Amino acid sequence: MRNQVIVIGLGRFGASITSTLYNLGHDVLAVDLDVTRVQNIVGQTTHSISGDATNEQLLREIGIQEYTVAIVAIGANIVSSIMTTVLLKTMGVPYIVARATNPLHANTLNRLGVNRVVQTESEMGSRIAHSLFSPDVKEYIELSSDFGISKILAPNQFQDKYLKDLGFSESKNGSGISVLSLRRGSKITIMPTLDTQVKEGDTIILAGKDEDVNQLNLGNGNDENKPN
Repeated sequence: MRNQVIVIGLGRFGASITSTLYNLGHDVLAVDLDVTRVQNIVGQTTHSISGDATNEQLLREIGIQEYTVAIVAIGANIVSSIMTTVLLKTMGVPYIVARATNPLHANTLNRLGVNRVVQTESEMGSRIAHSLFSPDVKEYIELSSDFGISKILAPNQFQDKYLKDLGFSESKNGSGISVLSLRRGSKITIMPTLDTQVKEGDTIILAGKDEDVNQLNLGNGNDENKPN
């Protein structure tokens, strides 16, 4: 399904989400005051224009009412972020995602009724903290204060062993560590059985309590990449 999406603000976050949505097949309009940023995104978006999104007339001219999703990716200029969000809400955009640069900014956006507030810095900080002492953890998504989903590259000592022998479980009551998927090359296995054998280069997506994941023996020959 092709969605009509407008992305306002083409810094690193805005440019990244624009090109990703476009590559996923959505119709994306990218807007930024900076002409250079607009030119740099050509070919990675359906349309791109230079303009001030805090200008109600501009939003009406581009037909903002036709867009189902608006992403306010404005970074440091908090005033512009809030003003743009207010206009989008007033003009009836159904779903708004906005980037917040600090907790106060996030709280303000929530009070304005934004559907989703993204705090890129804090979320990235959480991911880095969870992977700091485990270099095999490539990505981390926090689901609660002590539970998350981790993407790991199978360490050396996992190779040629079965999932059931590595501390994983099939528990569905929130205890233990469950393997959600295993990728080997281009093949992805969803909810692999515990009799699955791990091979070199496998990528594993697992879910569990942080303390249980931390107890997995992930240390390997990459220890030089770990902080002392």
